[in-house]
Amino acid sequence: MRVAHIIKVTRISGAERHLLVLLSALRQHGVDAHLLILVEDDKPMEDMVSAASDRGIPIRRLTIHRDYDLTMLFKIRRALREIKPDIVHTHLIHADLYGLCAAKLAGIRAVISSRHNDDQFRFHPIWQRISPVIWRLTNGGIAISAAIKDFMIEVEDAPGDKITVVHYGLEHEWVADEELRAARQNLSVELRLDSDALLLGMVCRIVEQKGITYAMRACQRIRERFPTANLIIAGDGDLRPQLEALARELGIDANVHWLGWRGDALKLIGAFDVLLMPSLWEGFGLVLLEAMSRRVPVIANRVSAIPEVVVHGETGLLVEARDVDALAAAMTRLLEDHALRQHMGLLGAARLEERFSVERMVSGTVAVYETYQR
Repeated sequence: MRVAHIIKVTRISGAERHLLVLLSALRQHGVDAHLLILVEDDKPMEDMVSAASDRGIPIRRLTIHRDYDLTMLFKIRRALREIKPDIVHTHLIHADLYGLCAAKLAGIRAVISSRHNDDQFRFHPIWQRISPVIWRLTNGGIAISAAIKDFMIEVEDAPGDKITVVHYGLEHEWVADEELRAARQNLSVELRLDSDALLLGMVCRIVEQKGITYAMRACQRIRERFPTANLIIAGDGDLRPQLEALARELGIDANVHWLGWRGDALKLIGAFDVLLMPSLWEGFGLVLLEAMSRRVPVIANRVSAIPEVVVHGETGLLVEARDVDALAAAMTRLLEDHALRQHMGLLGAARLEERFSVERMVSGTVAVYETYQR
């Protein structure tokens, strides 16, 4: 079975990291998985190409010049005719639109689409008209969470019998305590922090969806009780200047550290005392699994798919979105109890192995492929 995956890439974030793991594992399980990435002129995504090549994934780049670029139909069709896949598997909106049409033009029998987020643009009246048409032409869909499946049915008018839930999976090997301590020491040295500093970390795009404003306001609330608490933010985005100004306004700028985009996110997460995810909506949150793999407890919002991943009171604490007081209280509870943090971290690692393995993700994906290959 040969499958061509298509996605537009401007950075390596959750969906891209997921694909690198998924396609590598599919190939190890006998699926001839190929990757087509749509890239912008000024973002050739050499790091994505290198990462795919290192994993043995055949990858091609196609340049997209703007959001509405009809030449993409013919570029993708040409590539698909050369690859000759049995199935085309699209990810994110550009691939859904161009990949679906190009696959039909190339005579591909089966097209499957994955949803990675409950994107708010899909509420727009234009997309309310377009989405049902896309689903009539698409053979099947994969939702990365039950919450996303519900969103697809309710917002996109997707037929429920076409959608299968396949959770993200993460490659997981036990990380020695010594390695975690070394990661913490390295980050403390980099940021010139004392060894007893408490580290609350976020790894995310700096956009409204991620709720960074609420994390900063909660940090201000706990500052008097935890003067050594620091907020570490790894990622880039348009809101950074605005949020830097907010940190100064709140008087916490000395305790907020902006790392920019980092290629060593896993090591960073291993250095945190707590991972924060105060997202306003979230399709899944691969970083949650990464925290679990490093035995780091989570504080997150009770929105979208997050409760499917984080078990409140066991692997972390869940609060209501935009509730700064509740977020500050959760921070206080974990920061003052080292033993509780360790216990939740261990439970998170166990849950990762049980529920979110790469093997479960691959078997679920292959089952979908086999359904539409018949």
